[in-house]
Amino acid sequence: MPLLQIVIASTRPGRVGLPVGRWFEAHARAHGAFEIEVADLAEIRLPFMDEPNHPRLRKYTHQHTRDWSARVEAADAFVFVMPEYNYGFTAPLKNAIDYLHTEWQYKPVGLVSYGGISAGTRAAQMVKQVVTTLKMTPLPEAVSIPFVAQFVDDEGVVKPNEVMEQSSTAMLDELVRVEKALRGLRGVED
Repeated sequence: MPLLQIVIASTRPGRVGLPVGRWFEAHARAHGAFEIEVADLAEIRLPFMDEPNHPRLRKYTHQHTRDWSARVEAADAFVFVMPEYNYGFTAPLKNAIDYLHTEWQYKPVGLVSYGGISAGTRAAQMVKQVVTTLKMTPLPEAVSIPFVAQFVDDEGVVKPNEVMEQSSTAMLDELVRVEKALRGLRGVED
């Protein structure tokens, strides 16, 4: 089975990204089309870009970069679970993306965005410009969660509505199709 890496982009203490990420992880596991790995940027703790060489050269000098490279290289598809900060996506996500180059290429990415009234959609649109530069394929199918706090209970568990469930399934179905279509460009055989 292909490997789906779910990247939790918020690192802020008290973040809602962790419960949203856990909910999506459970949904993706139940979907059953992928092996699942979660990459929580708060746990990975990449320092602000500290590599002296351009990432396309893959001449990494730090172990944290080599570890991140191996994780991203192993994944066949991604889902970014991301909030919107000031109409944009988080600095830790941008930093994690910028650490690497070739490892991202020809892999699809789905977006689970959340926030207030805009549901993180402005951040989702911004990240698409970045990932396409790395030859990733962002999906039109997405999960957008407006007023996200209403879906998180007192124990920090997301209680999704029908729209969230349906959009998650549609996005995962499309990730399956696009990941399979991109395998040849990555040199991966069926």
